[in-house]
Amino acid sequence: MKKIFMTLVGAVMALCVNAQVYVGGGAGVYNISDDDNDATVFKFVPEVGYTFNDDWSAGVAFGWEGTTEGGKKTVSVNPYARYTFTHGKMVNVFVDGSVGYSHSYNAGYDADGIEIGLKPGVAVNLGDHLSFVTHIGFVGYQNIKDNKTKDKTDIWGVDVDGSNITFGLYYSF
Repeated sequence: MKKIFMTLVGAVMALCVNAQVYVGGGAGVYNISDDDNDATVFKFVPEVGYTFNDDWSAGVAFGWEGTTEGGKKTVSVNPYARYTFTHGKMVNVFVDGSVGYSHSYNAGYDADGIEIGLKPGVAVNLGDHLSFVTHIGFVGYQNIKDNKTKDKTDIWGVDVDGSNITFGLYYSF
């Protein structure tokens, strides 16, 4: 038993020697305007992760989104594994494989959502520890369930448009 435990401890320590912690995330503000509403949406998505080697990272993003009209709020958690397949001196291209959960609510709305898919992205290395990161779109499956009416919506496919591009800064320790 001691040998197995010491082998596991050694394996974890070997991974941790090469591991690099990063923190970052993104924030956003946008306006939704139609015939019925004019609302401003605020979004804050902090993120923390580990870089195991040049190709693989793992992390989790926590999100909060709120609107000025109607009081709708959304909280989310999105763990992911990141594979970087193109390495350059200044630019890296990667894809995040993620499984996410979100909960949206206000006085008249209560819904849960899940998503499973891929989020491609680009990281621009601004220095040894600072990167500008963008995610461009989503490929996969999303399910939204209204908890009051029990209606479910399934979404499959590719979603690349102006509202599905995120920007953020990451700092590596």
